[in-house]
Amino acid sequence: MLQEKRPSPTPSKDDISEPGMRIVSSTIDPTQTGLTGFAKFKDSFRRAHVEDIGVDPNISEAEKIAILTANSPLARKLKNRHLQMIAIGGSIGTGLFIGSGSALATGGPAGLLIGYILIGTMIYCTVQSLGELAVTFPISGAYVTYNSRFVDPSWGFAMAWIYALGWLITLPLELVAASLTVKYWDQDTNSAAYVTAFFFFIIAINFFGVRGYGEAEFIFSLIKVLAVCGFIILGIVLITGGGPQGGYLGGRYWHIEGAPFPNGFKGVATVFVGAAFAFAGTELCGLAAAESANPKKSLPKACKQVFWRITLFYVISLTLVGMLVPYNNERLLGTSSVDITASPFVIAIQNGGISGLPSVMNVVIMIAVLSVGNSSIFASSRTLAALAASEQAPKILGYIDKKGRPLVAIAVQLLTGFLCYLAATPKQGEVFGWMLALSGLSSLFNWASINMCLIRFRRALKVKGRDTSELAFASQPGLIGAYWGVSLIFVIVCLQFWIAIFPLNGKPNVEAFFETFLTVPVVFLFYFGHKIYTRNWIFYIRAKDIDVDTGRRETDLDLVKQELAEEKAYIKSLPFYKRVYNFWC
Repeated sequence: MLQEKRPSPTPSKDDISEPGMRIVSSTIDPTQTGLTGFAKFKDSFRRAHVEDIGVDPNISEAEKIAILTANSPLARKLKNRHLQMIAIGGSIGTGLFIGSGSALATGGPAGLLIGYILIGTMIYCTVQSLGELAVTFPISGAYVTYNSRFVDPSWGFAMAWIYALGWLITLPLELVAASLTVKYWDQDTNSAAYVTAFFFFIIAINFFGVRGYGEAEFIFSLIKVLAVCGFIILGIVLITGGGPQGGYLGGRYWHIEGAPFPNGFKGVATVFVGAAFAFAGTELCGLAAAESANPKKSLPKACKQVFWRITLFYVISLTLVGMLVPYNNERLLGTSSVDITASPFVIAIQNGGISGLPSVMNVVIMIAVLSVGNSSIFASSRTLAALAASEQAPKILGYIDKKGRPLVAIAVQLLTGFLCYLAATPKQGEVFGWMLALSGLSSLFNWASINMCLIRFRRALKVKGRDTSELAFASQPGLIGAYWGVSLIFVIVCLQFWIAIFPLNGKPNVEAFFETFLTVPVVFLFYFGHKIYTRNWIFYIRAKDIDVDTGRRETDLDLVKQELAEEKAYIKSLPFYKRVYNFWC
C-alpha cells in the first residue's frame, strides 16, 4: 500500500513517511498451523516474514535509518511489570555489590557518596530524556538510532558500535565476576568450571526470546530489591548497636585517619568511572520500548522509578556501607589480593558478627551479577540488529526469527562471551579492571548522546512550530536536565583524562592511560572512520531537516493531545498525596 505524507504540522494516522518515500508496513508471518512438538520449535527459528520496504534512494541517510528501524519484526511481549522491574533492578549488579568496594577504598566514604550521587542525578535526567524519546518513538534500537536521526549519522554509528561493544564485553565481565563470588565458598575449583555453568544458564534464558528475558529479569530484580531492602534494615540495626556484637558504630569510620577523603579530589574523580559502570543498564527500559506491548503506559512509570532506585538502592545502601566498613579494610576489591572476591556488603555483615547471612548475601550478589550478564545479551543483540537494519552493520546481524529473536546477533554476543575463560588466568584482576574501564566510559558517551538527542528533538519541534503538548510523555527535568546531563558528563570525561595521564598513586605510563581512557580513541576511530567512508562531512543535522514523525505508534496527534488534556484534568482533580505519588511513580 502506497502511503505519502501530506504537508501538515499535525500528521494523521496515515502520515508515516516523508515525501518521496514508499513504505509498506512490516508484519510477522504467523507460525504455520498444524505444526506440533519439535517441528514447531524448529520452525520458530526461521526468519520472520517482513514485507518489502521501498525507500527512495535520494533521501538522506538519517531519513533512511528512521524508516528502516521503525519497521522491525521484534516481538512486543514485555508487560508493564517487566519494564518496572527492569527499571528498578536492571543495573543492580557488579558495580554496586563488588565495584563499590574499590570505590570506597579509593575515594573514602564521602568520596563514594559524592561520586554516586552526582552520577545519580545525571542518570535521573538521562532516563527522563530517554523516556520522552522512547515513548514517542518506540523503534528498533531506540536511542542507539536516535543519534543518527537527531544529531548526525556518523555520531550515531560511533555511539551504536561503542554501546554494542560495551555490552559485548560486559557478558564475560559479569561471568568473571560470578566466578569470583563463588570463590567465597570454594577456593580450590578452577574458575572455568563455574564460568561454564553460568554461561549455559544465560544461553538457555535468552533462547526463550524477549519474554524469557523479561520473566528472568523480573525474578532476578525482585530478589535483588528484597536483598538490598533487607541490607538497609540490617545496616541500621548494626550501626545503632543492635547486632550480636553490640556497640554503637555511628560515624566512627568517618573519623579514622585518612577518612573521609583518603586520596583527596583525585580519589573522588577516580570513583566516577566505577559509579558509571554501576549505573550501566539503567537505560535498558528505553531499549526495551520497541518490544513492549504498551510503551505509552508502562515506560513513563518505569522511567520515574529511577529516582527511587538511585535514592534507596545506591545512596542509602552505600551510606550504610561507609559506616559499616572502614575504607582501609584489606579485603576490599583493589586494595589487596588477600580476598579479592569479598564485597563490602558481605564484609559489613561479617563485621557485625552475623553467621550465615554473608553466604546468603553472596548468593544475592551472584544472582545480581548473572542478571546483568543476562541483560548484556539483550542490549548488545538489539543494538547489533538495529545497526544491521539501518545498514550500518553486516545484514546478517539483522536476522530475526518468528519468535522475535535476533538470532545471529545473539550468537555474536555468545561467541564474545568465551572471553570469560580469562577468569582461569592469574591475571583475572587486571582483566576485571580493563573491562570495567571500557564499559564505564562507553556508558558515559551514550548517556551524553541521549541528552543531546532530546535537545535536538525539542529544537526541531520548536522550529516546526510544535511543542511538547503532542507528546504522550515529556521529561520532567526537560531541557534543563538534558543540559545538566551533557555538562556533567563532559566534566567527568575531562577528569578521567587527567586521571589517565596522572594515575592515582602512580606515575604517568601508557598502560594506565589506555586502561582509563581506552573508550575515547575508539569512539573517534568509529566516528571519523564513518565520515571518511561515507564522505559525509556535515557535522550535525539542521533542526528543520529532522524527522519528528516517523516511528510513532500514535500518529493521530489531535487524538493524543485530547487524551493528554483529559489525563491532566483527571490528575488535577486528585487529592494532593495522589498527585505527588503520580509525579514520582
